[in-house]
Amino acid sequence: MRLYIIIIGVCSLFLGACHIYSFTGASIPPEAKTVSVKYFPNQASIVKPTLSQSFTEKLRDKITSQTSLILVERAGDLQFEGRIVDYSVAPTAIQSNETAALNRLTITVEVKYENKFDEKQNFDTRFARYADYESSQSLSAVEDQLLEQINEALVDDIFNKALVNW
Repeated sequence: MRLYIIIIGVCSLFLGACHIYSFTGASIPPEAKTVSVKYFPNQASIVKPTLSQSFTEKLRDKITSQTSLILVERAGDLQFEGRIVDYSVAPTAIQSNETAALNRLTITVEVKYENKFDEKQNFDTRFARYADYESSQSLSAVEDQLLEQINEALVDDIFNKALVNW
């Protein structure tokens, strides 16, 4: 009987804590029910036509799949907005013959996050990620793969800063 009471108590603690902490590590105020993620326009000097849409959708998907928040068009309890501010390619790993062994694609996004229930969590921050590729390859040949990799890392960084308080 005593073991039964202990098990019930432990289960109650875990279930009660799920309102604040999800099993994915997300820490969300219990009163937050909705999230809005505005479209992230590409305002970089180089514009990849599909980047804004793919980045915005990846952020929305991450939040809705990793939390119990309901995605709304605007004025969510938690709000994300921003823009893509840099999309650039630069040589890296210069060799002795002054040619680059690798090129680096870098994407920078500016994100404004608002939490209606805890203003201390709000931020307006730039996030940058990059991926390297062989200089013998053309950007167009590897661009889609690099964008997927960079977008994934950027979304993880944003999600962790906004919703994971480790």
